[in-house]
This record gives sequence, C-alpha cells and structure tokens, in this order.
Amino acid sequence: MPIVRNVSRAVSQLLQSSGCGCGISIVPVRCIGVSPRQVASDASFHSVSFSESDHPRVLITGGLGQLGVGLAKLLRKHFGKNNVILSDIRKPADNIFYSGPFIYADILDYKNLREIVVNNRITWLFHYSALLSAVGEANVPLARAVNITGLHNVLDIAAEHNLRLFVPSTIGAFGPTSPRDPTPDLCIQRPRTIYGVSKVHAELMGEYYHYRYGLDFRCLRYPGIISADSQPGGGTTDYAVRIFHDAMKTGKFQCNLKPDTRLPMMYIDDCLRATLEVMEAPAEALSMRTYNISAMSFTPEELAQEVQKHVPELQVTYNVDEVRQAIADSWPMNFDDRNARRDWGWKHDYDLPELVTTMFSFLGSDSRIAQAN
Repeated sequence: MPIVRNVSRAVSQLLQSSGCGCGISIVPVRCIGVSPRQVASDASFHSVSFSESDHPRVLITGGLGQLGVGLAKLLRKHFGKNNVILSDIRKPADNIFYSGPFIYADILDYKNLREIVVNNRITWLFHYSALLSAVGEANVPLARAVNITGLHNVLDIAAEHNLRLFVPSTIGAFGPTSPRDPTPDLCIQRPRTIYGVSKVHAELMGEYYHYRYGLDFRCLRYPGIISADSQPGGGTTDYAVRIFHDAMKTGKFQCNLKPDTRLPMMYIDDCLRATLEVMEAPAEALSMRTYNISAMSFTPEELAQEVQKHVPELQVTYNVDEVRQAIADSWPMNFDDRNARRDWGWKHDYDLPELVTTMFSFLGSDSRIAQAN
C-alpha cells in the first residue's frame, strides 16, 4: 500500500513542523481502515431541538485551526462553557486548554469519534478538519484522506446519532467554468484543486444524507476569512492576513497574487456569527442545504491602499506564486448570497474600512497606526 505509507510519512513530517493553525487538522493515516458501520436506509432522523434540551451539546473537530477556537468561544458564550467541546489531534496552548473542555479526536478513527459523540451526548457537530487549498495541492494523498475519508466518518456518525451537522465549504468549491461575478448558489462548479473537489463532495454528500436519511446537514460557502489571532496557514487568500502582520513588524509586504486579483472576503466575527445563525435557523426556513455568504470583495491593491491609510510608509511589492494565482483565477470574484439573506436573515457587519481598522486595533497600536484606535 504505497499511498498509505507515503501519507503516513507526510503526516509525520507535517506534525513535526510548526505554524499550521489555519483550519488544518493533520490526522494519523494508520486509522484509514475504519470500523464497519451501518446506517439504516429506512430510518427517519431528526436533530435534538431546544424543546428537547436546554442547550445543544457541541463537538468541534479540527478545533485548533483558524476558526475552531473562535467558534468555541462564541458558542460557549451562548450555550455554556461545558456544553462545547473543542477537539484536535494537536496539543492546545494553555489558554485554550483551560478555557473549556478539550479532547483528542482523530476523525479517521471512526470508533473513537463515535465514542466521543455517545459518551458526551453530542447533538451538534461542527466539522472543521481539513487541509486548505495550497497545502492540499502539495500533498494530495493526505488531503484526500483528511478531507474525504474523514468526512465519510463524520457523516455516518451524525446520521446514526441524529446530530445537526455543520460542514464548511468555500470559494474553492468553484472552478474556472463557474460564473465568477457574481457566483450564485447553484451553478456549475468543477474545481481543479483537491481541496475544492473535496468540498463539492462534502456539499453533495451532505445533501444526499439529508434527503436519503433525514440528516440535518447545514453548510456555508465561506469567502476568504481574515482574523488577527491566527497566522497564515496554507490558504490562497492568506495574503489578506499576512499584510497586517508584515505592516506591523517590518513595514514591507510582498504579495503572492497579482494586484488586481479580486476575491470575496469576510472578517472572522461575521463568519462565526453566520455559522451560529444558520445552525439556529428553523429547518423549515432553509430552502437549501448549502448557502453562499458574502461581506466584501477586494483586490490586493485595494487592501494595500486601505492599510496604507494606517501605515503610510508600508512598501508593497508583488512576487506572484503561479500555483496560488491559478487557484485564485478559478475562484469567484463576488458571491451572490441573496438566498442566505432572504431565508435566515444573513447580514454582514464589516466592510473593508471597518475590517482594516479592527485588524490593527486587535494587533496593537503604535504611532504609525493611531487612527486604528
């Protein structure tokens, strides 16, 4: 089994490296041979509602990535600290470990994941374990194992135990033949990255499980997500995070995309709030299982100009990464999210000026960025 050996070796190398932390959860491939499972084809499943339980019991997989920690904080504020369990296969920092329940959970270990759901009476599951676009292209067998095999485990467990399941999708689920400006919820997709292919697979499998088994599956296609409390971790839109760190540290920023590359983006607070809102939405309000959500759309040049209002001496250069550029050129320029706004009242709070000001306020202030405060 040369692929499995190669993936296992890649896992070991990636686990020894540091600085992942952007929605990536690396999992041991020794568990690819998952335990047998059976989902009754004639079962009628439903999620535990608030009338049956005071609060949902939540599990977040891949929780040490860009979104998991922030989502856990938001959910604990709403549902109580002990009702939200963060999980990953990496060791959390002390502040994360002591902020609320944390457990080891390997999404490729079906039996262990099932035990976690049963023992902790989980009712909501947020599945964030995935390898992102650029990292996935560098290691396709590993991305296939994490993004697809892990998803199958989660789908089966969610269906068997009547969970409400959230799996994020992405602008990467679209391809060069998709309409780009704007991109509607329903259109041709056909992505050309393993990350995108795995996300389309997740969207369709979730929808299938919903109609076939009654699984309460919910999915949002995220744009590029920008946050101040995580480092870039292998995504094509990471430049929009790195520019703030470089502006603060060196006053010099080298962008790996062309200056006119327009992509949809969102501040993390909007992203997390949208995730909670779609999970809380009544099932009868949802006309589809996967929604686009959008906030703003900008180019590296437009972002740099806004950043230079706070750091006038910032020097910006461009050294295009052909792999990332090809990926970006196949993605939407703008998301059409009218269905989300109509069905469950989605509305963003942050446009580009608010985003930049908030990022600098979070990262800290000095004489160069006094306006950010």
